[in-house]
Amino acid sequence: MAEDQKTNKDSSRKSSRMKILRTLLYNRLLVKNIPFYLFIATLAIIYIANGHYADKTIRKINATAKHLKEMEYEYKTAKRDVIFRSKESELAKAVEPLRLRELVVPPVRLIDSIQNK
Repeated sequence: MAEDQKTNKDSSRKSSRMKILRTLLYNRLLVKNIPFYLFIATLAIIYIANGHYADKTIRKINATAKHLKEMEYEYKTAKRDVIFRSKESELAKAVEPLRLRELVVPPVRLIDSIQNK
């Protein structure tokens, strides 16, 4: 019985020593690999930041495209109005309050007699 207790104590001491040894080795591996863990963490942060930057850029592109489309509609509307107002009939209506009328007779052409010689 005394031998059994002695072997139990020896085995428990060995197992505790093994645990301590494993812990030390594990801690050494952790400490040894800290630069790698920091590198992986940095890559993860860059990956996440790149995703956010891409989302932000896509939102800006969509907003710019929407604004461009609105400006295109505004340009087309203004161009249509200018073309409509520059028609001869509309122009005559616009200048009627100023007592301006269309010419019925063709304009008179003046000829410089000095240049003809």
